Amino acid sequence: MTDKRLLIVAHVPSPNTRRLRDAVVAGARHPDIAGVEVVAQSPFDTRPDHVLAAQAVVLGTTENLGYMSGALKDFFDRCYYPCLDKTQGLPYALYIRAGHDGTGTRRGVETIVTGLRWRAVQDPLICRGEFREDFVPACEELGTLMAAGLEAGVF
Repeated sequence: MTDKRLLIVAHVPSPNTRRLRDAVVAGARHPDIAGVEVVAQSPFDTRPDHVLAAQAVVLGTTENLGYMSGALKDFFDRCYYPCLDKTQGLPYALYIRAGHDGTGTRRGVETIVTGLRWRAVQDPLICRGEFREDFVPACEELGTLMAAGLEAGVF
């Protein structure tokens, strides 16, 4: 039986971004990690009750015009106030698939999660420039570290 839930909210508009999300999920479901349920959803399908049921969150977005994806922004628009006073201190991690540098995307997400008072448990993973195969294992490691930290009660 699992008593902890890791929610992965990721926008995956392309095969490469799907690979990154799937790598986060695979890492979070590492066979050495027990007691953590991993739930991966589109930002459009994620409701406040999903966030309220989670003990940690991984956010994944593309860089769109120097900002987060509209899908992730929609998620925040719908979930911000219902979660505001109930998720303070929620551990989260962020990965960004950035065609450029990801700076505006990171700033946009961090501004919102600061308002929610969520707690970053690792630096954002920014996959910059042309797609590279080494983005995939980096995302897998992010998923593993999040799930392992949740399992161990580190956050």
